[in-house]
Amino acid sequence: MTNHMDPVCGMHVEPETAAGSHEYQGETYYFCSAGCLAKFKADPQRYASGQARSPMSVAPPSDAEGVEYTCPMHPEIRQIGPGSCPICGMALEPVHVSADEQENPELKDMSFRFWVSAVLTVPLLVLAMAPHLTGWNPAAALGPSAAWIELALATPVVLWGGAPFFQRGWRSVVTRRLNMFTLIAIGTGVAWIYSVVAVLAPQIFPQSFKDHNGHVGLYFEAASVIITLVLLGQVLELRARSATSSAIRSLLDLAPKTARRVRDGMEEDIPLQHVEAGFVLRVRPGEKVPVDGVVTEGHSSVDESMVTGESMPVEKAVGDKVTGATVNQTGTFLMLAERVGSETLLAQVVKMVTEAQRSRAPIQKLADTVSSYFVPAVLAVSLGSFVVWAMFGPSPAMAFAVINAVAVLIIACPCALGLATPMSIMVGTGRGARAGVLIKNAEMLETFERVDTLVVDKTGTLTEGKPKLVTIKAFGGTAETEVLSIAGGLELGSSHPLATAILEGLQQREVPPANILDFESITGKGVTGMLAQDKVALGNRALMELVGAPTDEVQAAAEEIREEGQTAMFVAKNGRLIGLLGVSDPIKQTAPAAIRALQREGIRIVMITGDNQTTAKRVARELGIEEVRADVLPEGKIEAVKSLQGTGRIVAMAGDGINDAPALAQADIGVAMGTGTDVAIESAGITLIKGDLSGLVRARRLSRATMRNIRQNLFFAFLYNAAGVPIAAGVLYPFTGLLLSPMIAALAMSLSSVSVIGNSLRLRTLEL
Repeated sequence: MTNHMDPVCGMHVEPETAAGSHEYQGETYYFCSAGCLAKFKADPQRYASGQARSPMSVAPPSDAEGVEYTCPMHPEIRQIGPGSCPICGMALEPVHVSADEQENPELKDMSFRFWVSAVLTVPLLVLAMAPHLTGWNPAAALGPSAAWIELALATPVVLWGGAPFFQRGWRSVVTRRLNMFTLIAIGTGVAWIYSVVAVLAPQIFPQSFKDHNGHVGLYFEAASVIITLVLLGQVLELRARSATSSAIRSLLDLAPKTARRVRDGMEEDIPLQHVEAGFVLRVRPGEKVPVDGVVTEGHSSVDESMVTGESMPVEKAVGDKVTGATVNQTGTFLMLAERVGSETLLAQVVKMVTEAQRSRAPIQKLADTVSSYFVPAVLAVSLGSFVVWAMFGPSPAMAFAVINAVAVLIIACPCALGLATPMSIMVGTGRGARAGVLIKNAEMLETFERVDTLVVDKTGTLTEGKPKLVTIKAFGGTAETEVLSIAGGLELGSSHPLATAILEGLQQREVPPANILDFESITGKGVTGMLAQDKVALGNRALMELVGAPTDEVQAAAEEIREEGQTAMFVAKNGRLIGLLGVSDPIKQTAPAAIRALQREGIRIVMITGDNQTTAKRVARELGIEEVRADVLPEGKIEAVKSLQGTGRIVAMAGDGINDAPALAQADIGVAMGTGTDVAIESAGITLIKGDLSGLVRARRLSRATMRNIRQNLFFAFLYNAAGVPIAAGVLYPFTGLLLSPMIAALAMSLSSVSVIGNSLRLRTLEL
């Protein structure tokens, strides 16, 4: 029978004895009968093999009551309510950050324990340190009662103040997940028990435990100071870790609390959560845009820096899109609400950042591997230190053996090693969000640092993606209005930028679109349909060949408009070419500088587009791109990316259309323009909210800075343990007479974790 081990309490849960189960996304999750809300997925193969269940690796059912918590180092651990991670022992954090910063119960508890322990530890330190600092020996003045006073002061500190550490240490043994609390519990427990026995029954100790006066040494002050310092470290760490959520909290704070609804000539303020799609809202100067929508009346300039990272305001007029939480500056306007609640851009940004912060970078595997061997190795070193000091140490040898073994246990802190990567990822992805760069997961952030080739689409990526109909040519006696009407009818309902240009051209020229039926979109070529009994088509040369409409006679005219930077589209009716349209799409103002910046970093730029060779080369020439592949179908883009990867290149692909989605998924890093389609954004690992390549430059800087920060954290964590453990074991004593006090070891251990978090927080001020 399979054992389902609960990661919270360590109990084994059988399906037939579980407190309950829950069906979620087609899987069964079992509840621990001890009352824990940890759940386990039934795996038929593992069930048959008799292996133990592992903690769930997906979010619990959405209808679970209470706040869900997870571990920043082990995001697969999830439970309802606060607690500690069964793997590393760290305090769990809420999965979803709220706009209102609520009191952390773990921080409150640790703070209270720290202050009480500190008050009780101070007199212990006076008793122990006064003879060394002042020459006055209060213990001698108190006589035999001094030992009992130390026992009375230290016991509440160790047994109550250190209770969370002993509980986590015991759980780590039960679940066979040894961690830093295993070492703390053993170290302080040994020091306290040793001292208690020395007070109650000093006569049982042999001479090797006694000093030259025949006294057995007491280490109550060491145990108390260690507990107090570890509590201080936990308080500082919990406070610092809360700062890593500041990016999400600052994003949530951007949303206004109310919106001003306009209805039947009346205006009223309503709570933001009551806004529905289709509501007409008024936005006045200085107010925040409530939700995503479109301007229906008025004009203004809007500060969109919260989503784009750009400080320059953007002019908005009727028909322009506005984004929730951006700030209206000068004018007043009416808007139609389109996306509300969880559908707004702000909500999607928060969701993506939250998921990225809980993901794991590949480099984390190094820390995980080291940590899995670290605690057993420290226990072995501590035991070895005890044996060596007991056999070869000076008198009292056993006292030296105990104190050095405890120092080894206390100074070794795998917590700093485990924190090195997730803290940097959390802060780095938050910083990226504030600069308009959304990272889907930590792996993307790590991989992007190694990218050496960038494949870019043209339309909507290098160009504005807002083309305008410039040229209309009619052939064979067909009127220009008929050509335009047929083209407009074929493009109705399409979201492609070229379709938008044609429809806007119809509106400007007041030409009604033809009533086209039986649409058929042919990817990478164009669209066909039926106009009454006539078959009509709009697309490129390949489509014209498919419908039997030769283009040889008009190729000179098509090439002429391409030379002017326009995209040529042919219109056919019943297998006969009747018109030619030319659409111009200007290059984005930020594209030239972004391309140059990426090229200076040694990145190879390759333009791959479905547009024709002449237009593509003209755009590439203006941008300084040397490699161009034109007339490429969507499947051709995938093959191009694969061929580059086949030569050992790490490829990033930037695009914005549905036809780019397969290539975005194939690339090592897919980069989607935030102004593009939802399909492209879903396929990408990085999304640039503003939709221009200057965001790609910022993403590159962010990736490099974050990975540099992670390496710094790992280096100092490794260095700290590599140097601290041998010194605590006493390797310097034969040469310098130096021994590391367990109290100093505890201080160093606590500060190591805080220093790693502090270094990670530097990313909040990174210039992008």
